Amino acid sequence: MKQCVTIFLYSIFYQLKLHYKKTELPFEYPFTISGGRTKTHQPSLIVALQSGNLIGYGEAPAITYYNITVEQMIADIESKKNMIEKFAFTMPDRYWHYLHHLIPNNPFLVSALDMAAWDLFGKMRNQPLYKLWNTEWKNIPLTDYTIGIDSIEKMIEKVQHHPSPIYKIKVGTGNDIATIEALRKHTNAVFYVDANAGWALNEALEKIPVLKNLGVELVEQPLAKDNWNEMKILYEQSSLPLFADESCVFENDVEQCADCFHGINIKLVKCSGITPALRMIERAKQLNLKVMMGSMNECTVGSAAIAQFLPQLDHVDMDGPLLLKEDIATGLKYENGVVSISNEPGLGIRVF
Repeated sequence: MKQCVTIFLYSIFYQLKLHYKKTELPFEYPFTISGGRTKTHQPSLIVALQSGNLIGYGEAPAITYYNITVEQMIADIESKKNMIEKFAFTMPDRYWHYLHHLIPNNPFLVSALDMAAWDLFGKMRNQPLYKLWNTEWKNIPLTDYTIGIDSIEKMIEKVQHHPSPIYKIKVGTGNDIATIEALRKHTNAVFYVDANAGWALNEALEKIPVLKNLGVELVEQPLAKDNWNEMKILYEQSSLPLFADESCVFENDVEQCADCFHGINIKLVKCSGITPALRMIERAKQLNLKVMMGSMNECTVGSAAIAQFLPQLDHVDMDGPLLLKEDIATGLKYENGVVSISNEPGLGIRVF
């Protein structure tokens, strides 16, 4: 009888309560990528998982070209809220597995809930996540600052207003080379370029050697996400490292990237959260792939989750709080590409 009571109390202690809200934070500049996709605000869903007096937070930005809206995430929450809350929470990875099967068609929502679960777990253990993962805060990569597609004059203005040691420059237009040449006249910073699957093979083969001479150090997603045959040709001939983004969404994509890319860019919301991202990093390193973690324009909530991975990364793109005019949390500091965290438990953030 005593044992039954103990188990019952243990379960009650980890009973969850779910809260959520929609945010729509404005960008400093309209944000445009290849294909003419432009947005002026970033809609996101903020979730909170509460156990007793402890609350863990997560974020999932809505991305239209992945057919994920905040409204759909809310609808999925409302249809499964009782099931989301009833899980007897003990470990985040077990909760992720439960959510993965409970909400199989919405990895963005699963990611937000998984992030909140890890934040809550860190607070229960009174440690930041990077320490729970047995990593040390050293060899931390600098974050880039993203320059969205715009007129050359406007892109130069963005560089001048936001000094950074690394810029990720969105390309995929007819004047990519002219743009990089113009920007290079105004900064000696490292350049990454991100084509967002906007180039053809011949175009990539022509542009990459020129970009290398202009100080570009890596190219992200040059070809269409499923163009594996031509991607392998480019991989064999490229003079710059090639990183998969749209071609590497879920865990089972990592293996295929090994023969076509030099590295992968993991997005937490796309892969469905922190839990699978940890496994993706482990597998990528086994395959000698470099690892970047990227932003989907998250505010400090989602960006703080990326920050906990910094000791495990070769490159990072976590400039969401720098691109947005407003925020809903504190806990991260940015200074000339250096990201500092609060070292408080979990994600180390305070949401207001």
